[in-house]
Amino acid sequence: MHDPLIIGSKAFASRLIVGSGKYKDFATTKQATLASGAQMLTVAVRRVNITDPSSENLLDTFKDTDISFLPNSAGCTNAKEAIALFRLVKEATGITFIKLEIIGDDRTLYPDVIETLNACEILAKEGFCVLAYSNDDPIMAKKLEDAGASAVMPLASPIGSGLGIQNRYNIGFIKEAVKVPVIVDAGVGCASDASMAMELGADGVLTNSAIALAKDPVLMAESMKFAVLAGRKSYLAGRIPKKAYASPSSPVFGLAQL
Repeated sequence: MHDPLIIGSKAFASRLIVGSGKYKDFATTKQATLASGAQMLTVAVRRVNITDPSSENLLDTFKDTDISFLPNSAGCTNAKEAIALFRLVKEATGITFIKLEIIGDDRTLYPDVIETLNACEILAKEGFCVLAYSNDDPIMAKKLEDAGASAVMPLASPIGSGLGIQNRYNIGFIKEAVKVPVIVDAGVGCASDASMAMELGADGVLTNSAIALAKDPVLMAESMKFAVLAGRKSYLAGRIPKKAYASPSSPVFGLAQL
């Protein structure tokens, strides 16, 4: 915990958040999650059971771990649906640490930022710690922070696309615009994408499809763990300036005469 990710009142040693969708079974979900070193697992509560103890329950799968669940509102298309969903989750599980995700377009799965902003304001006032999924817009990121978001989660590219970071400059703009953590979400396809996000200054990375749909999910999860660590260390270390021309690695002064 020498360099923790702090969101709201919680601190996490890992800056990687993983998803629970698209795995073949709960056992593989658990294996990959543990291999990733992540301490947060996001769950689409409209699609994956965490509230009904009478049927197969993802909470039971992770009951012997220290993994924190991050319910998300995937499948919700407006603020009213998302607010109602999280109120039910709170009543059933007591969880108030949430990922707010309201989709505005079925093809691109881009967020409806207006509905997200409205829901964020209400949920934050009700005591929820809101991690808000949004587009990569620094203006909207600031509005979400002002509405009470504890973290903003700009997309890198469309959900599940694996296209990586398509507008790296916007990550920097968002970091300058807000004081809350910036967690790059959606579009990560491989470990180098996660490392790049961290090198750009992101406070964390969330990925699901890149791990769950890999040929070897557990191995990919482990690679994501090291990619986030390496990217964070690289960012903290500070890269050298880019130059148009070559620069010798060894000193040019004091060369021996031939």
